[in-house]
Order: sequence, then structure tokens, then C-alpha cells
Amino acid sequence: MADKLFIFDTTLRDGEQVPGCQLNTVEKIEVARALEGLGVDVIEAGFPISSPGDFNSVVEISKAVTWPTICALTRGVQKDIDVAADALRFAKSKRIHTGIGTSDLHIKYKFNSTQDEILERAVAAVKYAKRYVEDVEFYCEDAGRTDNVYLARVVEAVIKAGATVVNIPDTTGYCLPSEFGDKIKFLMENVNGIHNAVISTHCHNDLGMATANTIAGVMNGARQVEVTVNGIGERAGNTSLEEVAMILKCHKGLGIDTNINTQKIYSASRLVSSLMNMPVQPNKAVVGRNAFAHSSGIHQDGVLKNIQTYEIMNPKDVGIDDNSIVLTARSGRAALKHRLSVHGVDLDGEKLDKVYEAFLKLADQKKEINDDDILMLAGQDLSSTQRIKLDYLQVTSGVGVKSVASVCLNISGERFEAAASGNGPVDAAIKAVKHIIKRKMTLQEFLIQAITKGSDDVGKVHMQVEHEGCVYSGFAANTDIVAASVEAYIDAINKFNLN
Repeated sequence: MADKLFIFDTTLRDGEQVPGCQLNTVEKIEVARALEGLGVDVIEAGFPISSPGDFNSVVEISKAVTWPTICALTRGVQKDIDVAADALRFAKSKRIHTGIGTSDLHIKYKFNSTQDEILERAVAAVKYAKRYVEDVEFYCEDAGRTDNVYLARVVEAVIKAGATVVNIPDTTGYCLPSEFGDKIKFLMENVNGIHNAVISTHCHNDLGMATANTIAGVMNGARQVEVTVNGIGERAGNTSLEEVAMILKCHKGLGIDTNINTQKIYSASRLVSSLMNMPVQPNKAVVGRNAFAHSSGIHQDGVLKNIQTYEIMNPKDVGIDDNSIVLTARSGRAALKHRLSVHGVDLDGEKLDKVYEAFLKLADQKKEINDDDILMLAGQDLSSTQRIKLDYLQVTSGVGVKSVASVCLNISGERFEAAASGNGPVDAAIKAVKHIIKRKMTLQEFLIQAITKGSDDVGKVHMQVEHEGCVYSGFAANTDIVAASVEAYIDAINKFNLN
């Protein structure tokens, strides 16, 4: 039987400490519910004494979620613990997370104290917290740089005092994976009563080793990991929830399971990124835009023959519909042929060679080739097969003048006209299109890119439009950016499943 690993998510506490990423209570509740759906065991909802807002967030999150344990952070100070206990009064399952710094640097410079005094304060904090809750977690701040023998003394003492979980943080992200793994192993082998508590990891990513250190800790006996969605957090961030979950899913031989529903990882990632206004880097493991994208011809050929040649995870396992074959100057014939075949164009031999030559010339001029580009190269005009086409567009706009647009759409041979005003020419034109296409549509992304240089620039527009829970992409290029915008919007609509 596989061992259970508890997932302790601190997105709403450590993750929210990132400058500019603060959430209001309503947004925190939305994230907390997403974490509950994801399957995390413990949600660290905040640091109640730090501000009235944090206190209120812990209260409201406690009301909003059902089965995860709700945890509140404190210092090893009685007033902190009193306030945390009050904030947790509505939680169905509650935990107080208290602690103190244990490294020589913290003891000397932060507390101006001694090891014996810190040990006494640690025990006192745990005993005081036990007056309020049964589940008490103790953190040994800067454990990564704490002498192992002294750290073992502290861990043993707080477990004896009643701590149910002991957190061993690499607060500064300093440890090497081997060092951190050995530290956990030392505690497992040298602390009396160690099995009366769960040992937890809390690793930071200052040197890019947070996930590696966390896994090293787990392999040496830790059974709780403290993580954040997208790896956000102080300075360079925390261990990524998604990375740990997928490492354990991919390496089943480790014999360790979590409650995480991995198919909800991507949606949780997007939610946190959106609410905190913190984009996910494209090459971020598991959830980055390029995590399942292939642009190298060799890789594309391998993936098309057998996906396992270059992918160790199924994108659907993390909630992504499919991998992405990105067409660039490095792509090979196999990728081009595959993309054409998706659109019903089958080429072989000399015909494929000629199209591929033209493709390479175009790819040298553009960063990425879209479907319209390759269909045009193959002699197929995508617009001729579209059900909805832009017949004409007329826009009136200017300083001090209300923008008004008139459009005419050709839908399966029948013409429809509409006019609308809006906040600018693009807004007016899209509203006019909506008057004709009476569907609930939400514009999620709108990007404009110049292709050529000069006053007669060709502008490329990329749009993402949400309709009935699905997101559709539209592309267009035109010297008139308003026309390109409308054509891109119509391109996305043409991909809807309209009956």
C-alpha cells in the first residue's frame, strides 16, 4: 500500500506575500474553493494577527470550505496564538502553525538569545496553542541552516509538548538536495518519538532547488509538503504544488500518493495567475505555455510517431486538452504534413517538398506559422470554406466623436447588416458583429502584432473567444487593424460548434 503524502498549500499565505499579488477576501475564497476541488489536505489561509484583512480572510475561508484543514500562521507569541484561534473559530478542521527561528543566525541576530532559551520558547508556544486546538504544527524557521543536533533537540521537545506536525523549512533556499535529504534522515533516525508527528518540508527556490529539496525530504521520511500553486512566494518563490504532484504521479515506484486531482491543476494555475496578476513563465514545468509544445523537427517527428518519445506526462492529466505542435523554421516535413492533414489537406512527395520549401522561407520571416499561412501555401484559402465572412466594414471615429461601426456579414450566402457604437472603433465593430451573431461570447485575449514596418504596416491580430465553456482562437492580418480585429473575431466564431 502506498504511503500518503499530505499536501499543505500556502498560496494564500506565503504566496500572497509577493509584492503586488495581494488578494481581497472574495478572491481568497475563490482560490480556497479551487484548492479544495484540487484536493489539498491543508490550506494555510493567512497570518491573522498581521492585519484585519488577513484575520477576516481566515474567518471567511473557514466558513467557505468543508473538508480541508484550515491553518493559521503565528509567531511563538501568546497574543498571535490567541488571535489565530479566534480567526479559526468557524473552521471544521483547524490547525495553528506556530514556531520560531532555530539557526544560530536567527538566535543571535534576530532574537539576541541562546539555544536553551529558544528551546523553552518553542515548547511554551506549542503548549499554549494546544489549549485551543489539538492539531498544532511547529516550524523551525531557517532549519536548513540549523545544526542538525540542535534541530533534533528542538523537534523532540516540541513533539513531546504536543506538536502533531513539525515543519523543517529551508527558509532561504540554501540547502543542496543531498543536504536537505540527509537532514530529514538525521531527524528520523535520532529523534525519540519522531513517529508521533508528521515531518513537513517547506522549501524556497532561491537557488532553484525547492522542488528537488522537497522530493529529497519526502524520500527520507517527510510526509507533508508545503507548496504553492505556480511556485509563487517570497523572493524566488516556494516549491510548486504542480511539480510535486506530477513527480509523484510519474514516479509511481516511489510508492507515495496524494489526494490531488491532477486534472484540475491547469485551471487552478490559471486562476491564481489571473487573480494575482502574475503571469506564468512560458517554460514553467507542468503549467507553462510551452510545457507541452514542440517546435524542433526531430521532436515533432518523434511525438507524432509515439507521444512518449518526448513526453513523460499526458497533458490531459493536468487539465490541458492536448500537446502543441508549433510550426517554426526548425519544424520538419512531418509536422507540416500533420498540420495540413488536420485540415483535410493530404500532400506527399514532390507536392509536399514544394510546400515545405515555401514554408521554410516564410518561417524565416515569421516567428510562428499559423494555420491560415500553411493552407495558403498549400493552395487552400481557408476563408473560402468559412461559413461566416466579412462582406464589408465601415467605421467612423475620431477625437470628440463617438465611434460607430457598420458591418455586413455573409453567412452561408445570406447577407446580414448591423451597426453599433462603442468605446473605440474595434469595440464598436465587434459589438456590431455581436448584434448579428447572437451568442454569448466573451473576449478573453486580444493581441496585436506588427508584421512589417512603416506607415502601411500589416498588423496581425490574435484573439481568444470563450463560448459555452470552450475557448476558440482567431487570427487575421490586414493593413487596417480594425478590419484585422473583426476578421480575427469572425475567425474564432467560425470555429464554434454552431447548429
